[in-house]
Amino acid sequence: MPTNNKLKIFNDPIYGFITIPNSLIFDIIQHKYFQRLRRISQMGLSYLVYPGAHHTRFHHALGCMHLMQRAVNVLRFKGVTISEDEENGLLIAILLHDIGHGPFSHAMEHSIVNDVSHEEISLRFMEELNLEFNGSLTLAISIFKGEYPRPFMCQLISSQLDMDRADYLKRDSFYTGVAEGNINSERLITMLNVVDDQLMVEEKGILSVEKFLIARRFMYWQVYMHKTGVVAEQLLMGTLRRAKELVEQGVELKCSDALYYFLSSEINSESFNAETLTVFSKLDDYDIVAALKEWQNCDDFVLRNLCQMILDRNLLKVKLKNKPIPTSDLKNHIDAMIKKHKVTKHEAEYFVFQGVLINQAYVNKNQKINILFKTGKIKDIVKASDQLNLKALSKPITKYYMCFPKKKM
Repeated sequence: MPTNNKLKIFNDPIYGFITIPNSLIFDIIQHKYFQRLRRISQMGLSYLVYPGAHHTRFHHALGCMHLMQRAVNVLRFKGVTISEDEENGLLIAILLHDIGHGPFSHAMEHSIVNDVSHEEISLRFMEELNLEFNGSLTLAISIFKGEYPRPFMCQLISSQLDMDRADYLKRDSFYTGVAEGNINSERLITMLNVVDDQLMVEEKGILSVEKFLIARRFMYWQVYMHKTGVVAEQLLMGTLRRAKELVEQGVELKCSDALYYFLSSEINSESFNAETLTVFSKLDDYDIVAALKEWQNCDDFVLRNLCQMILDRNLLKVKLKNKPIPTSDLKNHIDAMIKKHKVTKHEAEYFVFQGVLINQAYVNKNQKINILFKTGKIKDIVKASDQLNLKALSKPITKYYMCFPKKKM
């Protein structure tokens, strides 16, 4: 295939046309590991709250790459030296930063896989691709791991103001229709600069950073931590945990080979080997939905009802409080569940549980957003801003929730 045929263009609803800069990046996008991201939803089960939220990790990864191209051009224009190899490393690192996500984005890493984060799996995918592409991802891996000697490059991938956040806030806002999250990522990127290899935002960009942080807070409470979305994700994690429990007890459950592999094996950081990665690469949202449709008719009371709740969007009731919920409230609901459905306490706890939601829009401890003044002075955004509520945004806010069945269950 001639090289020029690989310089394709994607039409993105957010940024318009996104160009693939070279044949290596084209080949990475074409790879089956990356194409799998078309089948992983960006926002898990949030479409049960926001019907438009059906966009995928594939969309997001391409958007991040586009913003990284813009950032590199802006920084070069301002005299920051970025070699062609470094640019390629940045583009590949941001393109692959989410490649390790499992079905529905977060459900799996909190249920049937023990202590293996999506970042860890992303790194394993990148190392595997590096072997296939004869070492051409080595620099990207160094940047992704935060080991590259020029910190600003690592900050563009992962920091309080990285290309990942610059894309997902704008994209998730667009697809959910929640206008409060619509940040001006173009302006933010135009205001970037580098001093002593550290990423800065120029003084003129203070208002854009304020808007970015406030938008992040809105999106967390209104979208990512929306109580209906939270309960749906908890039910999905419960479904996978229950399925794993039943398989361990010898119950036969119909599902794809890839999903069965994870249900029937104890997978953790140490046992996550090359074979596990290959099987993981075959797993996506469709495996889970097909399993839910199959399991909604099974004999097990817990698994059957969990699947029906998700498929029919007949979810649990949620109470959200600013203070911890008394354990007596939880016990009352568990006792009622045991009495009504003749289930064990363990089984009842799949339908009655509590949790904590923590939202901190700006964590100004390790990775600050630094503002560069015309005088050359550098200040943290909280000190540079005259917005009083930015100080509040750097404090974690905690809310407590309890889920329990509706009366008609």
